[in-house]
Amino acid sequence: MSASLVGSAGVVGYVIYMYFAYFYASQFTRYPPPIAKSLRRALYYSNYNEDQKLALKYYKLAIEQCNEHGLDPFSDEVLGIKIQLAAWLEKISNVENAIKVLEMVLTENKKWLDVAKSAPEKLPRAPLPGTVVGEGESAETISKDDYERWLRSSRTRILGKSVGISTKLGELYAHEQILQQDKAHERLMWAVETALGEFRRRRAEGVKDGDGKWMSPEEIGGALESLAHSYERKSEFDLALPLFFQALRLCQDQCHMAVIMNNLAVTFAQHPPRAPYETLAGIVPGEGNAVTPSSTEEWTRKDMLESAQRWAKNALQHAKEPKGEQRTPECDEACVVALINLGDMAAMAGNAKEARRRYEQSIKVSEKNGLTDGIAQAQAGLQRLAN
Repeated sequence: MSASLVGSAGVVGYVIYMYFAYFYASQFTRYPPPIAKSLRRALYYSNYNEDQKLALKYYKLAIEQCNEHGLDPFSDEVLGIKIQLAAWLEKISNVENAIKVLEMVLTENKKWLDVAKSAPEKLPRAPLPGTVVGEGESAETISKDDYERWLRSSRTRILGKSVGISTKLGELYAHEQILQQDKAHERLMWAVETALGEFRRRRAEGVKDGDGKWMSPEEIGGALESLAHSYERKSEFDLALPLFFQALRLCQDQCHMAVIMNNLAVTFAQHPPRAPYETLAGIVPGEGNAVTPSSTEEWTRKDMLESAQRWAKNALQHAKEPKGEQRTPECDEACVVALINLGDMAAMAGNAKEARRRYEQSIKVSEKNGLTDGIAQAQAGLQRLAN
């Protein structure tokens, strides 16, 4: 008897949400009037009176007008339009062109970062020391400290956006329309290595004036989760496990912790019978060290399945506990996923009675919360038991 394991889909939110905000009316005041007018029309034709040709026309016009008005191409305002364009293209299922837009932005950002490292004085619009800004009594001369603060601040902003964009590209390359898993993995690996590299740099050198805040532990955890799912898609479960463990250590939201625990359960259940993981403790921010078995220990298929069951039960417990405002839809989904996973694992272990009980529980919870996918998955499990 075979069993189909269910993974939780509520992933990657921390990193992507931070860098993919939509425009709101109050933000238009940041643009010269002609650009603001084009953006309003682009949003009108993309969100209200939907017309894809006109929406694309006004997005392109807004970007052209940014160049004509001399806006910094690496400013939040200009990058924001391009990211919004990519988000809209994804929304209308034009994933291929969404990827093209984000790849272009990421390439340009990387060029900026390379110049900032090797020859920062050559950066466009760099406020070089000695430059006089303003006129008359309000005139000020840019100092070396001013310039270095600007450089560090700009680097943090562009590096952070690049991590978010690369993470999003990892998601888009894995999309069912594209299915370029190698490229997805490459972009996710770059995002994680870059996020951790900047964290380590700050830990070694200290945070300097102008550096500003870097990604929070949960945002880094979101990137680690994305990379873990990429390893899962490649059936490299031994590499996915330590990333899920680190994401769990960095997570503060109990409902999302349940999601990660479900992912751990699924990964253990699919893992071949060998030493499952080595800890990444100490590489990323977080308190304490994750306790993991020695890589020399021998693990059997039974060990893997028992670990999977423990994590699914942990997920179920964590998903049940939150009440009131702390309880999000993610908790309800995690409950259903955990119950289905426990049913699948019981079936894999040959315990049909326990499997049926778990599937029936998941149907009740799914019906209560209107989760039709959960009902379908559980019914499929019951059908497998009947065959």
